[in-house]
Amino acid sequence: MARTKRPPLKGRDLKGFKYFKLLVPLLEKLHPVGTARDKAGNRRLFFDQYTALLLLYFFNPIVVSLRALQQATKLGKVQRLLGVPRTSLGALSEASGVFAAEPLRQVIQELAGRAVPLHHGNEAVALRNLCAVDGTILQGLPQMVWALWMDEQHRAAKLHLHFDILKGVPVDATLTPAACSEPAQLLAMLQPQRFYVLDRGYASYQLFGAILQAGSSLVGRVQDNTAFGLVEDRPLTPAARAAGIVRDAVLNRLGTLYGLETLRHPLRLVIVRRTKADGTPEDLWLVTDRLDLAAELVALAYRYRWTIELFFRWLKCVLGCQHLLALNANGVAIQVYVALIASLLIVLWTGRKPTRRTWEMIQFYLSGWATLEELEEHLQSLETQSPQIKNS
Repeated sequence: MARTKRPPLKGRDLKGFKYFKLLVPLLEKLHPVGTARDKAGNRRLFFDQYTALLLLYFFNPIVVSLRALQQATKLGKVQRLLGVPRTSLGALSEASGVFAAEPLRQVIQELAGRAVPLHHGNEAVALRNLCAVDGTILQGLPQMVWALWMDEQHRAAKLHLHFDILKGVPVDATLTPAACSEPAQLLAMLQPQRFYVLDRGYASYQLFGAILQAGSSLVGRVQDNTAFGLVEDRPLTPAARAAGIVRDAVLNRLGTLYGLETLRHPLRLVIVRRTKADGTPEDLWLVTDRLDLAAELVALAYRYRWTIELFFRWLKCVLGCQHLLALNANGVAIQVYVALIASLLIVLWTGRKPTRRTWEMIQFYLSGWATLEELEEHLQSLETQSPQIKNS
């Protein structure tokens, strides 16, 4: 059975351009990217325009492919408000290899700096700058020869994400082939004054030491047979016991006494007992340099690491980052970075973390099914306080 041909896009089908107007000044710095080799001066599509088109792709549900995006460039409304000329499909395909993705990281970092914490109270103050770090696999195609993974038939890219938990936004990201070291990527992306929360896959004395040397803090899970030097066991408060904590110990080293990679620094071991899905108990060994925090807040900081997993699900299942518009590494990175920018914009526009319901309402508006008043009514009806971190 022949596939039904989609009707051509019309200007009235695309709405929500007032949001793009707010973004255009920020994208202007991308304009000269990739123009160095244009000696003849005949380039018509620039990086800022290409980025705006990709944002149009993410925010408008009727734009579902590169060909639909090319069709949108024929519309006077798109050309006028986004400053994009009529563009050929070949030019759009070429763009993924002409424009370097790296400058988009700076846009992500700048937008993240504009975001404000969505949570308040004593716990939020104590856990400020809490940053979850993790990686997720984006399935690729066999033609993506750069995306090494399990074998010749399995290709994938890996997104390495830094996620500000209290703001609910990504603050940095890189994209690599799937077969790479996550601790090594974090080592290359370290920033000062962050409170990194790490899963067991990042357990590395070298990495922990580098985080502390960079002027940041951490709470990370380690193996339950990790060697350490004990200074003292702290007494457990009723609040700590209620949080499942069975030990709170101050350490002077992490590793064996004479080990070459031993981390010699004042640290703390907090052991949290939890019940797994199958009903069996499990002890989580959490190491942190934050000697000032209450033990239950150390456990809480690690529990919030799961917010990055929820964001990955949002990125792939709701935003649709599983459908790749390019096959080369740079093009995939551009698409993923623009998706992160789209998520940041939702938080900045709404003052809340993006959810499926809000995303659907925005798409209803952008498709013309909902009015601006109905969208704003939905946003006002949302709870202003997340249940994750309560005011204290």
